[in-house]
Amino acid sequence: MIAGHEGNQTVARAALLGVDPVARQLALGALERMDALTDDDLRLAFTDDAAMVRHRAVTLAAVHRGVSVVGMLRDPDPTVIEAAAWAAGEQEDVEDDVFVQLCALGTGSGDPLVREAAVAALGAIGDERGLTVILHACADKPNIRRRAVLALAPFSGPKVDAALAAALIDRDWQVRQAAEDLAPHMDIDVAGDSGNS
Repeated sequence: MIAGHEGNQTVARAALLGVDPVARQLALGALERMDALTDDDLRLAFTDDAAMVRHRAVTLAAVHRGVSVVGMLRDPDPTVIEAAAWAAGEQEDVEDDVFVQLCALGTGSGDPLVREAAVAALGAIGDERGLTVILHACADKPNIRRRAVLALAPFSGPKVDAALAAALIDRDWQVRQAAEDLAPHMDIDVAGDSGNS
């Protein structure tokens, strides 16, 4: 939206309240560029009928630390939930309700992209309570296993070592590569057969 580049807050706010969901979505970004997007703007956008607007709003919440994304982790649209999980991982302070919901999504969501985003967020948060979920994800679909291996970075201990050792011989090359990239930073021996040959 040109208003964001020209600094026209009046036009952007009019679009934010307009009938066109594309314009509302663009208005959020324009207001953010002008440093005029408020936490209340985001909370209102969370209730928008259009998933694209909610998705944009929850993405922007990543840099609005005072805006809770807990409700968006229960959104009917999985793309919004995925974005909310990512935003939660980017926020510095994660409330317990958000953390609990991320754990539930990491093991219980029927959408693989949501599970992957939840596991990545738990790794970014680095709370020991999320380790069980991350370890569980190490046996999920290949893209989730790869993300889970990377999410192990903040953790240590025998279970983490075992998960990395298993990932080093995973049947998926991207999972093996992620483990090989991470292992030297975690004192894991990569001399074994990683299956890259």
